[in-house]
Amino acid sequence: MFGQIATRYDFLNHFLSFGVDYYWRRRATRLAPPVGDGPLLDVCTGTGDLALAYWRAGGKRLHVVAADFCHEMLVVGRKKVERAGAGSNVSLIEADSERLPFDNDRFQVVSVAFGLRNLSDLRCGLGELVRVCRPGGRVVVLEFSMPIFRPFRAVYGWYFRKVLPKLGQALAKNRLDAYNYLPESVQEFPQGEVLVERMADAGLSSMRHYPLTFGVATLYVGVK
Repeated sequence: MFGQIATRYDFLNHFLSFGVDYYWRRRATRLAPPVGDGPLLDVCTGTGDLALAYWRAGGKRLHVVAADFCHEMLVVGRKKVERAGAGSNVSLIEADSERLPFDNDRFQVVSVAFGLRNLSDLRCGLGELVRVCRPGGRVVVLEFSMPIFRPFRAVYGWYFRKVLPKLGQALAKNRLDAYNYLPESVQEFPQGEVLVERMADAGLSSMRHYPLTFGVATLYVGVK
């Protein structure tokens, strides 16, 4: 499914979110900024948007490893990395986020944007993020959520369930209904205090979560 939409993925993300996804990634890098030169790991990186945002936030000196299990996404991501002039600092690798090929306690920040809900085993995936994070480092999760304010939730829910899937599917032109999967996966995924508890159970402390854009997305940050 992700392979089929890889070449349209960036355009659709920006178009369907009205460009607000740029702001969400900037907020992630500011609320959980890199310290020193790295390294940093971004999992479920897709085409590498959050990895590049962190690279820029680190003054373009930060070493970022960007991992994803979808080869087609990484092909697009490598072209973006080269265009950005980040080829010597941002490394893209094909890897399963539930079986990360890295040593324990390696990365100062381990991030994931809009990918945690796609893992088949959330407990295992969170455990891997914590395992490869350094003691004192941070795990950063940026994920879709449903707004709490009822009038806005009603309007957004209509757009998210009725308009976005049809528009996204028409533009993506893929066979596997990727944009029908999106609202279904968001509504089934734990959010707010529930996800905070799951992350704490995985070994994180000092948990904070920040609703963004009236709760359309939420940023979660925990310390190992």
